[in-house]
Amino acid sequence: MFPFRDHNPSGRTPVVTYGLIAINCIVFVMYWPLFDDQVALSAFYDTWAMQPDQIARGDAIHTTVTSMFLHGGLLHLLGNMLFLYIYGDNIEDVLGHFGFAAFYAVAGFAAAGLHIATNPASDIPVVGASGAISGVMGAYLLLYPKAKVDIALVLVIFFKIFTLPAYIVLGLWMLFQLFNGFATVGTDSGVAYWAHVGGFAAGVIVVLPVWLRLGGTAFWLRSLYHPPHAPTFDTRTTTIPVVRRKRR
Repeated sequence: MFPFRDHNPSGRTPVVTYGLIAINCIVFVMYWPLFDDQVALSAFYDTWAMQPDQIARGDAIHTTVTSMFLHGGLLHLLGNMLFLYIYGDNIEDVLGHFGFAAFYAVAGFAAAGLHIATNPASDIPVVGASGAISGVMGAYLLLYPKAKVDIALVLVIFFKIFTLPAYIVLGLWMLFQLFNGFATVGTDSGVAYWAHVGGFAAGVIVVLPVWLRLGGTAFWLRSLYHPPHAPTFDTRTTTIPVVRRKRR
């Protein structure tokens, strides 16, 4: 079950969002051949991925930036870029291009900070843009809690699309990160749950003054909790049609 679009088009072209997606994809393609050589891939991650124990010692500080543009596989990349594509345009619309770029960086650093604080002795390389993107999701939840998000449910041969408000989709996602973060303390879960939590919290905190400037709860009431732009596509629940066999 995963979200694949929202009913909240932006009022301007999200050039920073598209640029971040492009950079992440280009970087991934550049080191894609290394996945056939695990020794070379490990050496690459040792140089450019973030390792909490190194950062805690004050070493390899540059990896707090470079790690945000690396991914552990194609599905990891596609999942992160999908979430950035869904939610990034609206936050860029509110913050402006430069403001969104700065916001994205702050959320990414906050995500790295909380991950390091909860795993200071870990020597496991951390890669992925999900910490910064979690910040985008936190900001989206605060600004557009009732924006509609389409969810695809896939169960083997069963496929259905349904629509939920953002506060349910993003709220449940955040609870999942918190639950798994506490459940995996002291273990190598393979997922940086606390980075997600840190990024999400930073996103809410950083965009809070913007929300207050827009009117706070009055902004929600003024827009009836809905986004300012009308959807440009059919928002009805979609299902895959059933094709029945003809009787002979």
